[in-house]
Amino acid sequence: MNEAVIVAGVRTAVGKAPRGALRTTRPDDMAAAVIADLLKRVPTLPPESIDDVIMGCATPEAESGANVARIAALRAGLPHEVPAVTVNRFCSSGSQTIAMAAERILAGMAHCIIAGGTESMSMLRGNTRFRPNPYLVEHRPDV
Repeated sequence: MNEAVIVAGVRTAVGKAPRGALRTTRPDDMAAAVIADLLKRVPTLPPESIDDVIMGCATPEAESGANVARIAALRAGLPHEVPAVTVNRFCSSGSQTIAMAAERILAGMAHCIIAGGTESMSMLRGNTRFRPNPYLVEHRPDV
């Protein structure tokens, strides 16, 4: 049987909604920064060898909408061939993605997966209309 291990762990600082330092940081950009930092911490990992990005989000709307995992992966500079999926299991969304990644690796269906979660409660407060990532609108409108 395969073994699933956590090779590196990264997170952002915790901000306080609705007035914290991260209140205006988009959750897709926050997650992208974490993914990019993760790749720097494991320099021997070629980005194209990542089998999947699985990201949890309790409220995948507004800036967190439109498959926030895929948007974050692209913003982090992962190749467009690397797939990504957003999971919603409310408060346990991020934990669920780690379990799902481990299951896929144990089953032999993947070798390397980035898993975690992203959220911005400050940006969601009463405002859940669709808001695409401005950088990707300009540079990757096909997304």
